[in-house]
Amino acid sequence: MLGVRAGTQAAYGGAVSIAPTEQETVSPDEVTEADTPWITLVWNDPVNLMSYVTFVFQSYFGYPKSKAEKLMMDVHVKGRAVVSNGSREQMETDTEALQGYGLWATFQKDD
Repeated sequence: MLGVRAGTQAAYGGAVSIAPTEQETVSPDEVTEADTPWITLVWNDPVNLMSYVTFVFQSYFGYPKSKAEKLMMDVHVKGRAVVSNGSREQMETDTEALQGYGLWATFQKDD
């Protein structure tokens, strides 16, 4: 009989089909990609005041005023700043929170 292990027929009172299982294999490239950190970016916009952006960084991330002001200046001068990094899930959360404050925020894989 195909699909029946020896001895299973008697133990279960009839033929039992044992379905083959597939094992998921993870290639080294996939493991590296999963470990790749993600970043949250805040982009410059013509709407929010610099003081407000600093306030948001202090309030949401708990950054000290000096770090919040430096990040705000990067946004203002360079057009964007990396404000957090970590797992994809956390960066999605950070991005949504910053957008809730009215900032233009996105997340992406860190290069």
